[in-house]
Amino acid sequence: MNREEFAELSAGHALRALSPEDQTAFDHALAAHPEWADLATDDIITASALADATPAVSPPTALRSALLAQINSEIPLAVTESQDAAAPSRPARGRWGSRAWFALAASLALVLGIGSGAVYVSQQLNTPPAVVALDRIEQADDAQSAMTTLDDGGEATLHWSVSQGDAVLVSDGLPTLTEEQAFELWYVRDGEPIAAGVFDASGGEATALLSGEMHEGDIIAVTVEASGGSPDGQPTSTPIIAIETGA
Repeated sequence: MNREEFAELSAGHALRALSPEDQTAFDHALAAHPEWADLATDDIITASALADATPAVSPPTALRSALLAQINSEIPLAVTESQDAAAPSRPARGRWGSRAWFALAASLALVLGIGSGAVYVSQQLNTPPAVVALDRIEQADDAQSAMTTLDDGGEATLHWSVSQGDAVLVSDGLPTLTEEQAFELWYVRDGEPIAAGVFDASGGEATALLSGEMHEGDIIAVTVEASGGSPDGQPTSTPIIAIETGA
């Protein structure tokens, strides 16, 4: 995903209008590219400005429902006085960018008022992607978890959902690393390690979202690597954590 594609998702995220699949893509991209957080910040400021400038009203029930349905389905809707007007067909994904999202948001603001919604998305923006993903996993019908104990007494619990394709590792009591080291996550699939991101553990605690899509049967492992991750994409140390997700 490039920065332009992330900007498109960021606008939808700020308005609580992403599909579950796009929300997952947004979370993974932000975790992999923290330098893109400025885009998300700009979008939440824009969403908040819409809310602050618009008084709350009581819209017709049919109009409110239609708008919310369109946001959830990601299809632009022309807001008119007639509810019989046909909505235009969905444009190509690449054209559904920030301007389209916020034009739709402005229409919604005019009939709904989104003050409370801006508070919510502000909270969402300040919530780490790993925590958002963990909440999504826990709400999935196939949510699963497994815990392991580290050799030095620490603990790690893996939460995952195959349907969501997400895995989040919550750990406590991890060893202290130097500034030149980092923890690296891995999917071990069919005996082959696949890098899934690096993370730090302040005070030995961490909630880390694995990048990429997890598959049923993966072993989730953590190794200690050089800061920034293994230079050749292969583990260079024995895993301190290894949790099976089942076949």
